[in-house]
Amino acid sequence: MKRYTFLLSFLILCLTTVRAQQKINDEALRYQEQRMVFQQWDQNKFKPSSGFLGLNPFYWLVWGFPYPNYHKTDLRPLRANGPQTVRLAAVAAMQTADSKYKMESDTVRNTAISQIASQSGLLSDADPLWLLYYKKQFDPVLNYSMASVLAGLTVPVQQKLISEGLCDWYINELDRLKERVKGAHDTDMDRGARIMAWYRLLLEYRNVSGVWAIRTASAKVTMDMTAQQQQLNNGNVRVSNWTPQSDIAIAQKVLQHIR
Repeated sequence: MKRYTFLLSFLILCLTTVRAQQKINDEALRYQEQRMVFQQWDQNKFKPSSGFLGLNPFYWLVWGFPYPNYHKTDLRPLRANGPQTVRLAAVAAMQTADSKYKMESDTVRNTAISQIASQSGLLSDADPLWLLYYKKQFDPVLNYSMASVLAGLTVPVQQKLISEGLCDWYINELDRLKERVKGAHDTDMDRGARIMAWYRLLLEYRNVSGVWAIRTASAKVTMDMTAQQQQLNNGNVRVSNWTPQSDIAIAQKVLQHIR
């Protein structure tokens, strides 16, 4: 008897377990899950329904008395004004705003980089105007020496310029201009201001070099006049190919031009 009782109990337990694991097909629950997630909030799919003339008691027990207004309000997260739809719209709006901010920040960044490139003294060597014009014009100021300053002059003229201090004056002027050119070249400033500084310094260099050219030429002329004066004082001047007729010919030529 004990064995039969045990087998009977085991069979009942197995049948109960199998029944407990059967698939539940609750239409009302399925409709509720569907409309809460994605499907339309269909008034006709509220189970149990109200029935003929609203006389279904199960409807009143499930929906009528506990939740009379539940089926009248669309509670889907993905409805037109649902929380999930609003969240997705807010995310899209934030992404659009982020894209605009990124574009503006990139524009500000590119503008800042271009301004730095145009104002930085470290990049002034790459300025096209410097490479094409001013670098060559300022080469005598940036790369000079005593030999280059006195090049092309005779030794007596060089000695005269050095003894009178004119060479030291010119080199001091070049030193001053060189320092100012390097300052305008290396200092951070607007490109327009840098170009104007180069322009003004180039004018100053041309004025100084013009004065130097005049003084070197006058030194040579002065030395030539001094040498001729010494020859006159010593009686060493000779007039070659002169005859009395030469003065007459010169006078006649002058009179012809006057007429």
